[in-house]
Amino acid sequence: MNLKSVFVSVYLLLSIQLKGNNKPMLLKKSIVLLLMAFHTVTGYAQSEDLGNKSIVTSAEEEQSQKPQEKKDISILKLTSNGSWCWFSGPRAIYLDNDRNELITGWITSNGCLEAGLLNYNTGKVQFQRVESKLDKDDHANPGFAELSNHDILMAYSKHFDHKVRINKTPAPLETLQFGRTIEHNIYDAEELERYPNKRVTYANPFRLEKENNRIYCFGRWTGYKPNITWSDDNGQTFVKSKVFITNIPFDSNNRPYVCYYTDGQSKIHILFTDGHPRNEPLNSVYYACYEKGAFWQADGTKICDMNNIPFEPEDATLVYKATKENGRAWIYDLSVDKEGHPVILYARYPEETAHFYHYAVFDGCHWIDNRMCHAGKWFPQTPKGQVEPEPHYSAGMSLHPLQPGIVYLSRDVEGTFEIEKWVTSDRGKNWENKAITQNSKYDNVRPLVPKNMKTDDPAVVLWMVAKKYRHYTDYKTRINYLIDEEN
Repeated sequence: MNLKSVFVSVYLLLSIQLKGNNKPMLLKKSIVLLLMAFHTVTGYAQSEDLGNKSIVTSAEEEQSQKPQEKKDISILKLTSNGSWCWFSGPRAIYLDNDRNELITGWITSNGCLEAGLLNYNTGKVQFQRVESKLDKDDHANPGFAELSNHDILMAYSKHFDHKVRINKTPAPLETLQFGRTIEHNIYDAEELERYPNKRVTYANPFRLEKENNRIYCFGRWTGYKPNITWSDDNGQTFVKSKVFITNIPFDSNNRPYVCYYTDGQSKIHILFTDGHPRNEPLNSVYYACYEKGAFWQADGTKICDMNNIPFEPEDATLVYKATKENGRAWIYDLSVDKEGHPVILYARYPEETAHFYHYAVFDGCHWIDNRMCHAGKWFPQTPKGQVEPEPHYSAGMSLHPLQPGIVYLSRDVEGTFEIEKWVTSDRGKNWENKAITQNSKYDNVRPLVPKNMKTDDPAVVLWMVAKKYRHYTDYKTRINYLIDEEN
């Protein structure tokens, strides 16, 4: 949008809205357009030489590359250069303040780690490059936790690392001020003897208020297995990590994949698989929960205390038993319903070119598991004549954290992956859906709604737009978002 068109738009909007005497709408839209004018005049943009300084810009309205039907939603661009994986997170969280803000982070196409602070009411965005050329690999995106003093903790690692990296920005967040990254050596010598595979991937931090605000952090570390560590001093120090899920006998090549969700009070919900669907002949889905120093099945049966970890997948609650006919599985998101029962999203792959999205709810005794839709095949753009190395990369889906009957997903629509909103009121038996993106030039993938959502927060839906995504090390993607005013 050029400067002339911005001010013409402001003039027309003022004229129309004043005639209609709709002052609240006038104010909100005028602020956004004036911020866009400021953006145009000053030429603020993300560049390759940000260093670790914070800059301020405004969200830009996304211009369609193809003719689109008239729609009542405004899609905005958060960053022109960013990508993320879905196993390191929370990738975005709402902040517990009165400024209508959320924080998120991503990896740029040349491997820089950046953070973004979005005021979703005004469209104001702050960016900070936290680490230059960390890892040209979208597995390195950060996860976030808000501390009891409202500082923001960021945890991350390279895809193949030997440290868990922690950084913090102090409250109040007038500007992003992530400082020096602290690298934590979380390996325990005795644990490495039992599980001899030394590699750090992913970092997932969570704060539990009822455990004196202890910070737990999870990742795939010692033994190539899910690990747990914690901090009782707001992330300054962490205990040595422990493997908490493994197969017995130990297999150093097997690696379960895990998604997490917390209520922020006492529970951390854990959804995981046998391993990678590319490597496991049958890849099933399991659920467990951490609370009060122990791990539990979905029905409240104790698996083990913390001092008796690890446990095996078969000790947890089986969600889906994979078969050759129904296909291997992979996981995408989880939350809880009003009764506190887990709600999960996962995909089945009866064929590598046939990805089926599933929605499962635990009713207190059993899993109610329903197929949502056929989502297409993998979304990476396989070069002609080559074999796709990641055929189980579905385009992704995310639950509304407080209304888990709402799912935001990406599926193939006439050859392009589009974002849609799906709603159920009967635990997934029946669905209504609505298009969010339509007739797109580029694929729209990996949608998410930030965690730590409060009842008065709107659903801000973020996703990647892939001009190019051939591999997790070879991509050119931006991140868009919209505010779902209905929820």
